[in-house]
Amino acid sequence: MSHVSLKDIAAQAGVSFQTVSKVLKGKGNVSPETRAWILQVADELGYVPNALARGLVSQHTSTIGIVASDFSDYVLAQFVVGAEQEARRQDQCIIIGNIDLAGSDSERYIRLLIERRVDGIVLAAPQLEQNQQVGKMLHDQLPVVSLHHVPGLQVSRVGQDQLQTGYMATRHILELGHRQIATIIGPRDRRVTQLRLRGYQQALESAGIAYDPELVEEGTWQVESGYEAILRLLDRTATSNAHFTAVFVQNDTMAIGVLSALQQRGCRVPEDYSIVGCDDIAIAAHTIPPLTTVHIPMYETGGTAVRLLLDIITQRIVEPQRIILPVHLVERASSGRLDNSSTIVLPSMKKETICGKDQN
Repeated sequence: MSHVSLKDIAAQAGVSFQTVSKVLKGKGNVSPETRAWILQVADELGYVPNALARGLVSQHTSTIGIVASDFSDYVLAQFVVGAEQEARRQDQCIIIGNIDLAGSDSERYIRLLIERRVDGIVLAAPQLEQNQQVGKMLHDQLPVVSLHHVPGLQVSRVGQDQLQTGYMATRHILELGHRQIATIIGPRDRRVTQLRLRGYQQALESAGIAYDPELVEEGTWQVESGYEAILRLLDRTATSNAHFTAVFVQNDTMAIGVLSALQQRGCRVPEDYSIVGCDDIAIAAHTIPPLTTVHIPMYETGGTAVRLLLDIITQRIVEPQRIILPVHLVERASSGRLDNSSTIVLPSMKKETICGKDQN
């Protein structure tokens, strides 16, 4: 099906191509009668403006690219939904790409977005933290806002203070009287994992408790890995001096696996083990028991990333920007006070500690 052109409208309306162009651009001296007639003909023919052609003139295509990983991940999906809906509110077109988990096709996809002349790119792909080529490709090319660190690129970023997140979750467990606290972390090569682990360590240190690597198990963010990690912890500590009464799990998805494994082992939550997750995904309020977690505002983060990107584009902001959105604890039934424990109240982390230059 061919598109209706300005020449088609001019032929049907019986006017010149130049007159049609003036009317559709809202410029030039054209009588009200002629203008109304041309607009009527354009409507009857089903004329749709050519955004690409307008972009060549204005140097803007009103199009934003989003590079994300694994749309099946609820947390990242919320970021993308928030970004897409904010872009729509701002009359922007979105091109969304889902790169593979290894990130092997990221360079090809970013090159495609550049070729499509997008005005800017939002990155929500943690695997790019290990990709040295992406920073080189995007250097001085176009505005970028990222959820994650990008090697070799001074990039504007939107996110949360992950160090504070780990500290907040662990502090909550400590304030319930627990002193032997295990943690199930994500992949060790991820910055979010390292920062949440440091927050956990700092909370223990603030309470005068030594960090015990025997109480740390690594997962993959998936349900099965949480299930398997807690079983490894239970089996290992059953034959050693390391014991625990609570677990900070670095994401809710793994925490669901933890709850399942404990139930199958005949362990009660929170009577035998208190569990705290992170992210506050929708199902967290409906697990058995409902999961205590740290709320990460991923939907709002996506919208904020798009607004920042558009500010950079329209205001020609050069210096990298950094926006940190607040997190908060959502206390539910999976965490409980340890019997016969004394109350401990730990301070919140100082802002200069959690928002330092090297964080996140």
